[in-house]
Amino acid sequence: MRSALVIALALGLSSATAQSADIKVLTAGAFKPVVTALAPQFEKATGHTLVIDNDTAGGLSKRIEAGEAFDVVFLPPAALGALSSKGFVSANGQANVAQVGIGVAVKEGAPLPDIASVDGFKAALQNAKAIAVIDPKAGGSSGIYLADLFQKWGIADTLKPKLVLVPGGLVATRLMTGEADLAIHQISEILAVKGARLVGPLPADIQNFTVYRGALATKASQREPAAAFLELMKSPAAAAILKEKGMEPPR
Repeated sequence: MRSALVIALALGLSSATAQSADIKVLTAGAFKPVVTALAPQFEKATGHTLVIDNDTAGGLSKRIEAGEAFDVVFLPPAALGALSSKGFVSANGQANVAQVGIGVAVKEGAPLPDIASVDGFKAALQNAKAIAVIDPKAGGSSGIYLADLFQKWGIADTLKPKLVLVPGGLVATRLMTGEADLAIHQISEILAVKGARLVGPLPADIQNFTVYRGALATKASQREPAAAFLELMKSPAAAAILKEKGMEPPR
């Protein structure tokens, strides 16, 4: 609370000095838990309201390029770079705010596969009946990485019949519905699903971290409060939330 209030006061955004406004926040799915956790602090300190919407990185990029209005967005650097080059987001004031690795999950109570090694992870893939992952065609970063990894290992065709491709959202929910017995997704998104058990991160040799970066819309209608919210994402309060949600500050 205190860090949000300090930021609000420093930028003249306290409820006593600034007219309340709706701030449109777009965020890639894996970063949404952090945004929603910090929202109450920001709203109480400033009097503004955050209107939060999420999608895959690819989905958000398409929406922004189609003209969707927003004030601040959180995406991987590559996606923001493309949007910046086309004039949709400001090149100034961008900041890396978090990174997250990929993890493996099963339904609570199910046996835990040994994924401490690459060979163990491969065995878990082979033994699973159905594996839920983000559909790479939807633009989700973990899905794109896994598709490339399976192709590199030469097992893409073998795994294809049992892959449950999720177009967006929380992959581990497919464990709850019985559509899959193994789910692979960013750790923060696994922890957001009640009843899903995080087995652990991918082995270090094949781990892939997604970095999340914040940027303001070039045509932001609420630029100053949006900038304040982006600043909050670099605060100690944000670092504590990142850890709680399975993420970490960017390196």
